[in-house]
Amino acid sequence: MSSRLTEVLQGKQHNYILPFLWQHGEEEAVIREEITRVHESGIGALCVEARPHPDFLGPKWWEDMDIIMDEARKRNMKVWLLDDDHFPTGHAAGKVKEASEELQRKFLGERFIDTLGPAKGSSLLIDTLLMTGLRPTFSLRPYAGGINKLISVVAVRRDPANGRLLSETVDLTELVREGTLYWDIPEGYWRVFIVSENREGGSIQQEDYLNPLVRNSVRILLDTVYEPVFERYKADFGKTFAGFFSDEPGFYNDKTTFDFNSRPGKQGVPLPWSSEMPDLLEQALGEGYLAQLHLLWHDAGEQSDIVRYTYMNIISRLYADNFCNQIGEWCRARGVEYIGHVLEDNNVHARLGPGTGHFFRSLWGQDMSGLDVVLWQIVPGFDQLSFRQPTGGETDSEFYHYGLAKLGVSLGHIDPKKQGRTMCEVYGAYGWTEGLKLMKWLTDHMLVRGVNHFVPHAFTQKAFPEPDCPPHMYAGGKNPQYRYYGYLNQYINRISHLISGGTHVATAAVVYHAEAEWSGNSMYFHQPVKVLMQHQIDCEVIPVDVLLEASHVQDQKLHVHRENYSCLIVPYAEALPAAVIQRLVRLAEQGLPIRFVGGLPERSSEGGDVSAELMMLLAHPKVKTVDLDELAHDQIAEGYYDVRVQQYEPYLRNYHYVHDDLEVFMFFNESPNQILSTTVALPVQGDVYAYNAFLNKLSCMDIVGQSGTATVEIVLHPYESIVLLHGPALNGLLAEPMRIAAETSLELNGEWILSLSDADHYPLFKEWGTIAALKNMGGPDDLPEFSGTLRYETEFEWDGLSNEVLLELGEVYETAEVWMNGEHAGLNLCPPYHMEIVGLIRKGTNKLVIEVTNTLAKDQRDFLSSFSQQDPSGLLGPVKIRAIAKKV
Repeated sequence: MSSRLTEVLQGKQHNYILPFLWQHGEEEAVIREEITRVHESGIGALCVEARPHPDFLGPKWWEDMDIIMDEARKRNMKVWLLDDDHFPTGHAAGKVKEASEELQRKFLGERFIDTLGPAKGSSLLIDTLLMTGLRPTFSLRPYAGGINKLISVVAVRRDPANGRLLSETVDLTELVREGTLYWDIPEGYWRVFIVSENREGGSIQQEDYLNPLVRNSVRILLDTVYEPVFERYKADFGKTFAGFFSDEPGFYNDKTTFDFNSRPGKQGVPLPWSSEMPDLLEQALGEGYLAQLHLLWHDAGEQSDIVRYTYMNIISRLYADNFCNQIGEWCRARGVEYIGHVLEDNNVHARLGPGTGHFFRSLWGQDMSGLDVVLWQIVPGFDQLSFRQPTGGETDSEFYHYGLAKLGVSLGHIDPKKQGRTMCEVYGAYGWTEGLKLMKWLTDHMLVRGVNHFVPHAFTQKAFPEPDCPPHMYAGGKNPQYRYYGYLNQYINRISHLISGGTHVATAAVVYHAEAEWSGNSMYFHQPVKVLMQHQIDCEVIPVDVLLEASHVQDQKLHVHRENYSCLIVPYAEALPAAVIQRLVRLAEQGLPIRFVGGLPERSSEGGDVSAELMMLLAHPKVKTVDLDELAHDQIAEGYYDVRVQQYEPYLRNYHYVHDDLEVFMFFNESPNQILSTTVALPVQGDVYAYNAFLNKLSCMDIVGQSGTATVEIVLHPYESIVLLHGPALNGLLAEPMRIAAETSLELNGEWILSLSDADHYPLFKEWGTIAALKNMGGPDDLPEFSGTLRYETEFEWDGLSNEVLLELGEVYETAEVWMNGEHAGLNLCPPYHMEIVGLIRKGTNKLVIEVTNTLAKDQRDFLSSFSQQDPSGLLGPVKIRAIAKKV
């Protein structure tokens, strides 16, 4: 028997949940009470976050941390620590502003002056332009706050017809004398670019942040936060104290803090910089690199793309080496782990601004892969259209639904140090309208893509109502759904245990698009991923660094760590690095099938000649170009798939995970309103079992397939998932037989007694009245502002032909708990609201009690909730009972 399956069935699965525990400086009793609530909800770890704490790293902070550590030791819980006084990571508790100037943030900035020649004896006031703080209303030099360091002065000829920059440039840097440029301007229009190293710039909120490109600047964070924690709790390191969490570190070089399109080419925005950059740019671009720096902001054709690719390639590597890798190495040397996530929002994972330039590089040094879903980034049904967010923007929903989790999980699978682990910070800032129904949908969205660690956002110790980014799991006892939260956590831990410690199965690898985007026109990686996912063809996203350094071909498959892929898919890229193009040639020659979506590259990112390699790819029999809408059909025709579905099911998601003696298949219906009914051919032979992770039970599945596969019928309602298991680990295990529900049903149309109880008074109810028919109780004439539990009681007659029934509740908003004749009969967090009830129903009169618990949105009516449609309240039905029988 598989140890994984044994542990799950015996309730011995590991913990995979580490929620944020927000600290504001509360009293000891409050801290211990909140940790109790975390632990009693089935969670074995927590991540401490100052939100903010008024005395971070001061006496009160250490007093509170001692309490947390003591309580965690008693409960055998793990403690993680968010590594700064507030998010995003990088403030180093305010210590950066006390450091020397070379350790503070630096930026590369540019300004330009337009000139007209011929004009002998002209001069330009370069030093005035380098001064900070001057503007039209404060134009005189005495009002300047400082002066930036001159890097270069370059004149570029402009086309007199349209103003476009031409290729003719003149380096004028050496002509600057004591702040003035003396230049005999040649005939024509010239734009003079002044490039400088600036101390000021970027997001105001991050002005006192460290420079992630500079190793000793990042060391300030280690010295300020990490070292004192180690000194105080070194005996707990690797035991109770599990590690550190970085939250959304980035460059933050744009005054528009969360411009997710910020990148080279956006004029007026200073760019991340360090003292290493000049030498590195010269190595890559040659001695004349100074004459090309203006191309980081201004378009001049292909050469601009070359310069921008070079710059982004350098800074993303510097970030990886000096920030993430350095912190990760520090942690591992002391027996703890380093986790967290960067901003991925709307494709900023490959850009500047709040981004880090390159998703894979920026997290390579961590011990888990990481991502986050907050602020209505993922909404059921909005995978095609954008969704308005509370922050004012709109989502790139294709990225969030088809790209985000795949980025994280792919990194978790291909980096050996991550041991197949991917963490997702989840549920935060959706508002009180988010209840367990949506949480379960978001959970399945992550699980079916391979996410196996969860950071719920959040438990807070501040007294209710806490305005900061609800929902909050306990909320001082005011969250009426808290008592069911542990039910979801058991589900998470059970499935996460089954999809950990083994190997993921995917048939395709899709090349990450960062380098392509830096180099010119390109296609997002998630566009082919979407097509594949909608045809149940699972894949991973592979960065070119891994393709170059950590992959090999064996038996015509691409192998990366424990993964192997039948086909490599390259989204359209106008240009790719020369080494990548050369590597693709070698991979094809070694027998790997390669698909270029939308065409082959036209050139190299660096500008070097790769025409011979491109011709080889064009002519190679293992290489094809395919249109995006034909990609899935090509994969199926070539046999590059794992499971096959009877018909096109764009909302069916799937995941295949393998242990030595157990194969795990998960399927999830992501449609919010359509029932999915189909057959699925699994690449196994023999018995298949369904595993119910809520009830922790196995049941038999009928095999209806042809030779060589196990084909099963699945019917999934909206919000519903199923886990199928196969393998010798199941031999000898008890599994319940399948049950079939009768076509006919008894619909309960009698009166219902309705009673109410809020979170403060549950389980004490107050009768509200009798209703003749089920309806939305959240309407304007009933209980539009009630949050809590609605209790429905009725009696019905049963003919006694069967004591095994299926109870169908119809529409419910949103959790449903049922008692039949005084005995507990079941619990549902989300659709379908169906319960098999065995042995509790009897011939004659039966009493049915249904408790329906909604969210706090009706009562709190909070800002975050106002950006989503509100569900009804209560039990809408119809409530039906069907006899069920074991399938013979």
